[in-house]
Amino acid sequence: MDSLQEEQRYLKRRVKGCTLDVHPTEKALVVQYEVEATVLGQMGDPMVGERKECQKIVRLKSLNAHTDTSSLARKVVEECRLIHPSKLHEVEQLLFYLQNRKQSNDNQERKRISPRDLTPYAGVELDEVASINNIDEYVELLYEDVQEKIRGATLIYQLARNPDNLEELIQNETALGALARVLREDWKQSVDLATTITYVFFCFSSFSQFHGLVTHFKIGALCMNIIEHELKRYDLWQDELQKKKKAYIL
Repeated sequence: MDSLQEEQRYLKRRVKGCTLDVHPTEKALVVQYEVEATVLGQMGDPMVGERKECQKIVRLKSLNAHTDTSSLARKVVEECRLIHPSKLHEVEQLLFYLQNRKQSNDNQERKRISPRDLTPYAGVELDEVASINNIDEYVELLYEDVQEKIRGATLIYQLARNPDNLEELIQNETALGALARVLREDWKQSVDLATTITYVFFCFSSFSQFHGLVTHFKIGALCMNIIEHELKRYDLWQDELQKKKKAYIL
């Protein structure tokens, strides 16, 4: 008993680096965080330390079409100590996305969607075939103008469509970071660019071992912002179309 108390006395744990994303199939938030454990000496000085990446699923059973997402977001932040109060607005955005995400019919058998169940995205047509050995060249294209960014993203997408390349791609932090940055900063400039990069990360999301990557770059929240923007633009187009129809009839 004394040895256990002594061990607890000199072991210091700290939680850091919390990031949020939506669960790919459930009404839930995925909280990614890092636990830093340090063994302290008798004088309180750190002796041995290690870090471990952890994940917590916050399931939202009460979330439905009539839920007040603002109130629910405050409740989630209050009850989940891993989420800092400064992330309240981000939590509310993620809840709004989950609230509006299409769900399968509850009376039907639910099954996990796999890439084979979907019509594959062909991407932008190019007269060249991508090679994993040229990945650094494709990354450099992501720092050029929009057309070159589309070309670079398309070549990387060609690689990502082959599951055998995913393990090597996930080791290339420069490539993944550049893709996430371009999607975050330039998605309004080109639908082809945004769609291609989104499908690159979709290729990773199809395998559970890569979900941490998608969460790390907050792709779910980013896609939510893109979809919300496109829905608003669609509504504006519909309003303009209705006005032109009325003017034509009159």
